[in-house]
Amino acid sequence: MNDSKVVLVTGASSGFGALTVRALARGGHTVYAGMRALGTRNAQAAADLAAHAAEHGVDLRAVELDVARQDSADAAVARVIEEQGRLDTLVHNAGHMMLGPAEAFTPEQLAAVYDTNVLGTQRVNRAALPHLRRQGQGHLVWIGSSSTRGGCPPFLAPYFAAKAAMDALAVSYAAELIRFGVDTTIVVPGAFTSGTNHFAHAGSPADTDRAAAYDACYKPLMDDVNLRLAGLIPPDADASEVADAVVRAVELPAGRRPFRVHVDPSRDGSEVVSAVADRIRAEFFHRVGLADLLTPASSLQAAPFRGNRRAGRVAAGGSVDN
Repeated sequence: MNDSKVVLVTGASSGFGALTVRALARGGHTVYAGMRALGTRNAQAAADLAAHAAEHGVDLRAVELDVARQDSADAAVARVIEEQGRLDTLVHNAGHMMLGPAEAFTPEQLAAVYDTNVLGTQRVNRAALPHLRRQGQGHLVWIGSSSTRGGCPPFLAPYFAAKAAMDALAVSYAAELIRFGVDTTIVVPGAFTSGTNHFAHAGSPADTDRAAAYDACYKPLMDDVNLRLAGLIPPDADASEVADAVVRAVELPAGRRPFRVHVDPSRDGSEVVSAVADRIRAEFFHRVGLADLLTPASSLQAAPFRGNRRAGRVAAGGSVDN
């Protein structure tokens, strides 16, 4: 392993976030687990985190972080800098899933999902990036979703749309930060139906009348989306492989970190589409004389994670709690 990193992870109270902070801490890194409402809603999650740190002798700390508030993002990053003198890696994991007919969600509901999944990353970036740029080094890790390019099921439109926007933002940031020594990795989880609370915590449409209108044709399908996805996933698939992919990327030397890593046991095709899209981006940068905005590890193709033999392939990720 390389030198220990100081890492801040958003949405760390459950799901991929909770798995990731523990995996990073096991690797010897100093990890700040960002959660909102530490004194109320996530008090138990924070207590569990402290107990885990004490039991395993790792440097793992809960920090108040609500990605929906700029002052909260600023305060969380300021605490990390004050205590550690630096921040090496920022993991954008906070997100929220919505399940139901697209038409039945109000514009305000879509805006709320976008606010968490997309604007939340912008708030934390604005808090953290001045420090990373001054350091001349750093690493942004974005927990994306294979739904942005793979075979995504219906009735998850608000979540999928927000994840697609986040992916586009991450791609732009990658080129704009590389000259400051800040690397980018987009980890692309598939539809893990166990080990996270994606479906259990999913939001529902506010317009119940319009949602009911879809029941006649689609009710059985909506009720078993999770089961249909589960049928594609091998029994040995483990959501912790997403956390392992994050650790592996974090521990690689600067400039050798992969631009995109797929971890999807269901193999929904996202890795294939992403490889083409990322290659086209790289070729375009070469054509317009911007090849220096591409690291050697990201210049030609997406990089599959070589963990479990069934993982490292491709479908819908992110934590449901921030």
